[in-house]
Amino acid sequence: MAGPRPRVLAVAHRGDPYRHRENTLPSVESAFAAGADAVEVDVQLTRDGVPVLLHDLTLRRLWDDQRAVGSLTLARLEEEVGRPGLRVPTLAEALKTAAAHPEARLLLDLDEPGPAAAAHAVVRELGAGHAVGWCGPAGAMLAVRSLDPDAELALTWKLPQQPPAALLTDLRPRYLNPPFGLLDDAFVRAAADSGLAVSTWTADRRRTMTRLLALGVASVTSNRIGLLRRVVDGTR
Repeated sequence: MAGPRPRVLAVAHRGDPYRHRENTLPSVESAFAAGADAVEVDVQLTRDGVPVLLHDLTLRRLWDDQRAVGSLTLARLEEEVGRPGLRVPTLAEALKTAAAHPEARLLLDLDEPGPAAAAHAVVRELGAGHAVGWCGPAGAMLAVRSLDPDAELALTWKLPQQPPAALLTDLRPRYLNPPFGLLDDAFVRAAADSGLAVSTWTADRRRTMTRLLALGVASVTSNRIGLLRRVVDGTR
């Protein structure tokens, strides 16, 4: 007889963005306080190669600044963008925030290979490899795998068919990470046949969360981490 399923991981999307600005330390801390098993954050590089938390290439959407984050050194970013208590944090600061929650993790989302080496160097320097997962498309994840044979990877995948076997052999991901709209029983079964658990994003409605749990996914990412925590725990 099969044993009980492992508990589905509740992952906070860029922190707790309905309460605090996404990809900031208050947002990360709020997500952990709401019961997140992990917080997904996005990583970009400053002009001097420092990994910081930001999804977009520019500061326009979140910080009302037209400049690209890659055009600013960390010193200028800290001096000119945001205000005390609310600014673009470094990856190192986020990892130190996460370290106060020993059972929780950060999931580092890389859209491209560029930030991989610098981000991995920070994780290694802080001895945080055990508390970090990585997600992103194939190119970014192959860059991480080349740096770390033991890194836990979630391959972001936006196609209805499964990834090529050769890619999976090279990458050795733990999770296949599609948007929730792609998921049905057949997709989840096919991933399992390839030895992959399924993580998915970004589910913000109770009905969607409940459907995903019924499909047998291993991890759900949401902007509404408090609601997701209650759904996963079977409470309202």
